[in-house]
Amino acid sequence: MLPLAKARTIGRACLLAAFVVGLTAWTPIAPAPADPGASPSDRATSPAPTPTPKYAENGMVVAAKKRASAAGVAMLKKGGNAVDAAVATGFALAVVHPWAGNIGGGGFMVIRRPDGSVTTIDHREDAPSGATQERFLDEDGNAVRARSRRGYLASGVPGTVAGLLKALDKYGTLDRATVMAPAIRLARDGFSLPYALATDLNEAYQDFAAFPSAKKYFTKGDSTKPYRAGERFVQEDLAETLVRIREQGTAGFYEGKTAELIAEQFAENGGLIDKQDLAEYEAVEREPVSTTYRGYEVHSMGPPSSGGVAIAQLLNAAERKPIGKMGFNSSRTVHYIGEAMRRTFADRAKWLGDPDHVEVPTQGLIQKDYMRQRMASYDSLRITPSDSVKAGRPMLASESMETSHYSVADSSGMAVSVTTTLNSGYGSKVVIDGAGFFMNNEMNDFVLKPGVPNQFGLSGTERNLVAPDRRMVSSMSPTVVEDPQDRLFLVIGAPGGSTIITTTFQVIMNVIDHDMDIEQAVAAGRIHHQWKPRVLSYEKNTLPQDVVWNLRARGWPVTMGVFGGIPQWGRAQGLRVKHPERPDQSRVFFGGSDPRGTGAAVGF
Repeated sequence: MLPLAKARTIGRACLLAAFVVGLTAWTPIAPAPADPGASPSDRATSPAPTPTPKYAENGMVVAAKKRASAAGVAMLKKGGNAVDAAVATGFALAVVHPWAGNIGGGGFMVIRRPDGSVTTIDHREDAPSGATQERFLDEDGNAVRARSRRGYLASGVPGTVAGLLKALDKYGTLDRATVMAPAIRLARDGFSLPYALATDLNEAYQDFAAFPSAKKYFTKGDSTKPYRAGERFVQEDLAETLVRIREQGTAGFYEGKTAELIAEQFAENGGLIDKQDLAEYEAVEREPVSTTYRGYEVHSMGPPSSGGVAIAQLLNAAERKPIGKMGFNSSRTVHYIGEAMRRTFADRAKWLGDPDHVEVPTQGLIQKDYMRQRMASYDSLRITPSDSVKAGRPMLASESMETSHYSVADSSGMAVSVTTTLNSGYGSKVVIDGAGFFMNNEMNDFVLKPGVPNQFGLSGTERNLVAPDRRMVSSMSPTVVEDPQDRLFLVIGAPGGSTIITTTFQVIMNVIDHDMDIEQAVAAGRIHHQWKPRVLSYEKNTLPQDVVWNLRARGWPVTMGVFGGIPQWGRAQGLRVKHPERPDQSRVFFGGSDPRGTGAAVGF
């Protein structure tokens, strides 16, 4: 045996050697020009084991709540198409998911028809006619952000009802009574409160107590009487509101009793929405923003959503690198994608706005050569200095975490991708007395004053200033992807404020570049950067420590969690279509609901 002192000396030498080896494992290395593979210092994580995706042969609905998914599938079983199913799902979410499902908010819808043509419906809220920038400034000209987040000044004119019914009237096959029946039944007869919703309602008691109507409908009147999981939750006034929509269409919401209830309550409490604002609201059909990615065709939402433009830019940047070989969430991949995110969000802040009020250079922003120029300053060893990352000059051609997404596909090849929101959880916290639904707080998505960020830290310019009848810029990114044979391949989207864009982008990469199934793709860990604040965020248990060290060595400010420490984000809902390889096989659907939430994929 060795003497103890000599053994200790050898032990110390071994430890020192191990430390040196460990040190070199995270010291930044120069990437080999011809070898895109990951080195030990750039090693990637592996996605955690996930449940297998849901399987169906005839159609699929993936939404934030199982009852809403089931409402959509019921329409498919009745012979309806994907639009019928999407509308039924949307109205059901307004009942069972008051946190974000809504008829008092708005959203965006991407529709792929059976013939492969794609259209979109913009049912984003717009500013009331009395909305001006001065309404949200104090006497010294400073932005009062609370006015756009909570209470009556915070709400834009709702668009959900107009958007869902426009889609149903033009592209659906079933009548309103049929597609709204599940939602009306859930509101009138009630449903068993899930534990998560009971807990959310109880935790929001103080917020609701500040508004008599919210306290009336969503508390038991006393903080000592909490909701309990399993008890029946009935919403009679909401049921009657839905019945008026069923009987009268959009007039049942934007005119008549419901409109009077909204206008009167807002007038009494200093709000801006009046009967004329409601009567004049219209959902708008727009062309999609489309791009290609490694032979796949990607269709998403155009302005006033920034989502489609930003996803196209991110994909255009990613396409320039062999992401699959570089490795899932390796430091090399994260470094490159993080730089693309910084540039994309700088462009978002500079160029995006309501296309009906300002010129948005959409086609210039999504050109592949434009993103090539934007990434020309990329350095594989160091982050680009923050002061030099600014909006680009596109080649001009002739939103909250509390959002909800649902994806639908039917056997004909039709697909619908819908993202809808109240903005914050329970929106402005205002409930319409006599109608039973929350109003949005989407005025926060406007720029109250240039340089003042919104609740998600996003900045903007005069293009997105508060102005009458203008639609606020959004991050919602409902997306449909077709494979290189022009067949329906992927339907995807997510909630999450500014992380909607980066979540949807990463799910697409996960499927195409990393060959994940849809459940793995929506469950895999995510990163996020939005230019300002200057922090690269990653989800808990997403990046191994050596990757974090390597990123910091490259100059990245890296932190676990986003928006003040939220450890996980996104709750993506997606589906993937697998097409037959042999004549004896048929097309099948696989649905993936993000395990970060309590959603469900339902098919038949």
